[in-house]
Amino acid sequence: MDVKIEQSWKDKLHDEFEKSYFKTLTHFIREEYKTLKIFPPANQIFNAFDTCPFNEVKVVIIGQDPYHNIGQANGLCFSVNDGVKVPPSLVNIYKEIHSDLGISIPKSGNLAHWSNQGVLLLNATLTVRAHSAGSHQGKGWEQFTDAVINILSDDCENIVFLLWGSHAHRKGQNIDANKHLVLKSVHPSPLSAHRGFFGNHHFSKTNQYLIEHKKKPINW
Repeated sequence: MDVKIEQSWKDKLHDEFEKSYFKTLTHFIREEYKTLKIFPPANQIFNAFDTCPFNEVKVVIIGQDPYHNIGQANGLCFSVNDGVKVPPSLVNIYKEIHSDLGISIPKSGNLAHWSNQGVLLLNATLTVRAHSAGSHQGKGWEQFTDAVINILSDDCENIVFLLWGSHAHRKGQNIDANKHLVLKSVHPSPLSAHRGFFGNHHFSKTNQYLIEHKKKPINW
């Protein structure tokens, strides 16, 4: 199956694209885009991969669903397009970065500059119906993104995995912690951030680990 995705990922995921579940998923997604309002725009479904080639991945952040309101989702977890109000979880992420590293809080919620530095902003489910959270869960995306995480864990070394919240913890349970740094905390949502996201120092810990392994730190 010819999937329009960045070439290094295409090579790594070739076998996954030929599996029956992925073909069934592809058919479902195409029909959804034909008949309903689906986010992100079809050409941004694989934006996380297109902007962060396989061999450049240094950090992985795992989200759940794309944002489901108009104009928000751009294919990068926790990220929204320029000019869109910064969502509450990202506000808290920015607050922790400011507290941890002293970096000024940006006005834009677009995280493309992270992705371009080697941060794979991976949602567990890559598409969603407008105004219907979780509507594309259980259709095959989770199996695909599990495969992505497994390939990164198996084929790479010294990646930092940031797992925020119980969903991300489960998603990352098979990551090889002997080869990679796995950092866990509660989710940055306003419902939970005060129970351990604030003060987790994940961003300074990430950069310290990258420097120790001769990798360029992230400009958060």
